[in-house]
Amino acid sequence: MRIFTCLHALLLTVVLSASALAQTAVTPNPDHASLLGSADPQLAANKRLVYDFWREVFEAGQVSGADKYVAESYIQHNPNVPDGRTAMVGFISRRNPVAKPVDAQVKAPLVSIVAERDIVVLGFVREYPDPKDGSRKYTTTWFDMFRIENGKIAEHWDSAIRQ
Repeated sequence: MRIFTCLHALLLTVVLSASALAQTAVTPNPDHASLLGSADPQLAANKRLVYDFWREVFEAGQVSGADKYVAESYIQHNPNVPDGRTAMVGFISRRNPVAKPVDAQVKAPLVSIVAERDIVVLGFVREYPDPKDGSRKYTTTWFDMFRIENGKIAEHWDSAIRQ
């Protein structure tokens, strides 16, 4: 009986270890309209504000519209961008020197939009080279979090790495 228990434990360890190495790929949600909905009209408005900022200002580089979405006193927790709307506009302008047309929906592979109180979180698919095998890639999730104040984005956090 003891040998059976040991074999059972060994088999269970091998199975659990193998499943821990497997990854379920992160996939985007193509139905952005469903992500923007909420039973609470204020949360829906906050989601829409962040979503439209992302499409128009961040992705398309239409920085002339930044004052519509972002508070002048904008607080930035990304170490690559100083505080203030002006600094954020400068960062986006350097990233997108030529403004592009605004797409109908966010181009980045969006997984989810979550809103609670004055916070909106966008979750995106990110793909990176596998550190154990450079010929393979893996997916993970990147988050951008925004705090809304008086109908504008007042604060931002993300998982940025200092460059």
